[in-house]
Amino acid sequence: MSLRINWYFNAEDASQIAIGAFALAVPISFTEEAWQLGDTLPPTNLVLIFLLSIGFLTFFTYGSVFQANVRERVVVFIFRIAAAYIVAAIVVACVLISLNKFPLLSEPELALRRLIVIVMPASMGAIIVDGLDKE
Repeated sequence: MSLRINWYFNAEDASQIAIGAFALAVPISFTEEAWQLGDTLPPTNLVLIFLLSIGFLTFFTYGSVFQANVRERVVVFIFRIAAAYIVAAIVVACVLISLNKFPLLSEPELALRRLIVIVMPASMGAIIVDGLDKE
């Protein structure tokens, strides 16, 4: 009996990531505290939030989604982490746009700052939901 290993990324994976991101992006995006954090945090803290997001995505993806079997799938592993973060960022941006709290054209720096703050928890929700059905 052969164990089939998922070596690819498909529409189901993308939709799971989007749903997980949406589940955490919505409640956080509606809070003025999250908007204010994006407004007031120094750039160093924003970089730290970004690095923490990527770090925890990496740990969870390694242990849960790939079950520590990354050796022959390094490219797919890195792609999965990037996809989770990017899809979560798109979901967060859509939610913030719908709330008129993502001034990308008038204040792009503020929009990016808010995005970084809210993508942190949204990306974790994204990868957790993505990892629920893995072998």
